[in-house]
Amino acid sequence: MRDVVYSMGVSLDGYVVGPDGSFDWSVPDEEVFTLATDEVRRVGVYLLGRRLYETMAYWETVDQNPAHDHSTVEFARIWRALPKVVFSSTLSEVRGNTRLASDGPAEVIARLRAEPGEGDIAVGGATLAAEVADLGLVDEFRLRVYPVLVGGGTPFFPRGERRQDLRLVESRTVGAGIVYLRYRVAR
Repeated sequence: MRDVVYSMGVSLDGYVVGPDGSFDWSVPDEEVFTLATDEVRRVGVYLLGRRLYETMAYWETVDQNPAHDHSTVEFARIWRALPKVVFSSTLSEVRGNTRLASDGPAEVIARLRAEPGEGDIAVGGATLAAEVADLGLVDEFRLRVYPVLVGGGTPFFPRGERRQDLRLVESRTVGAGIVYLRYRVAR
């Protein structure tokens, strides 16, 4: 069965976006960008909320600029080919290898887990990921913890009342003081 993975950059105080909506502190250096590219390579389908979809739309055409380096072009190629499902109540159309979800996250994930396929089911966008985590559907959390305190904003982890035990699978320092953590949900 395919794993559901939630992976994002997070401030040391636990936020993916600061109180002003900014996440400029999480711009990856080359080593972190390589780590993110390797993660996306192992994804079979990516579930996104509307805001993350709109942010990531940049990658649909960025490689058409010949001035970009190899790593940028490679990530764009991988991202464009990756099947994506967007959860939105406001979008009426999406582009590229993307479709709008017609059901809720639990139904979409159950269907994806039941059908044949390779790679993880990645979930991104803090609101969508919090909903999926609250439903108990996340198998693995992957955090790139940036050495910054933003003081508030959108939290990485859902603020539900449910305890969830995790098992550390991997930890290492990457880039300029960024700590990469991989936790499996203990079941």
